[in-house]
Amino acid sequence: MSNFGLSMEDLNNYITHAKGTIPLILSVPHGGELLCEDIPTRTDGILGIDKNTIFLTQDLIQQVKNIYYEKKNQIEKPSFIFCNLPRSKIDLNRPIHKAFDQSSILAKIVYFSYHNTLEKYITHNKANYKKSLLLDIHGFEVKSRPRGFRDVDIILGTDNLKSLYAKPIKKKEWSDNIRGNIIKKFLEQDIAIAPGHPRRREYVLSGGYITKKYGASQIRNSQTIQIEFSDRIRIHNEELKRIVLNSLAEVIFKYFKTSNFL
Repeated sequence: MSNFGLSMEDLNNYITHAKGTIPLILSVPHGGELLCEDIPTRTDGILGIDKNTIFLTQDLIQQVKNIYYEKKNQIEKPSFIFCNLPRSKIDLNRPIHKAFDQSSILAKIVYFSYHNTLEKYITHNKANYKKSLLLDIHGFEVKSRPRGFRDVDIILGTDNLKSLYAKPIKKKEWSDNIRGNIIKKFLEQDIAIAPGHPRRREYVLSGGYITKKYGASQIRNSQTIQIEFSDRIRIHNEELKRIVLNSLAEVIFKYFKTSNFL
């Protein structure tokens, strides 16, 4: 799609991204806070910012780099893409007709640029590593959890595992994947994660548009997970954030080291 005269420098104000050296992509569609009067404010849907998700993801990138250097004495890093605009202006985790005020050409350019970049990185990963893993990073507030559900700090969404597997798998194999590895790691550390407790009501999300669009049921050998971090991790508890990101980086390293990536 043409940028309608918008320079790359201008576009880079709205989207920050870079290609990495491992088959991991980190996406942050709702963390931006850039003021922009050139795009109308959306009137439908959720408008709030997933506060500090960009900063949290930058910290995760550093933790991944650290563990690769520690374990392999190599400098490796994931690809990433952040939207710097607030969700009140554009929601990249929605189909195009719901994502922004349809009168805005600028919003349309930003939308296509974000998703085209995701597709480009997935294609690059598959061509160079035969596999791709996309983590779509979001946030939630603990106080907003519906009553009656278990209190958790991390929620994983995989579209009922369709974003991890192209075809349905047997129930006994549900935990034998990157999602299962993440769950096991955090349960070992007594960090509350959903899904993770078979006998309690779980506040579980299936994942949004990005998770479903780029997952294994749609793109062969492309896996996606939506990861929601509580405000305790993102804002209020630095020690908890450090433990969570270190642990997640360890799981990622081990997964790429051992997985055949179905």
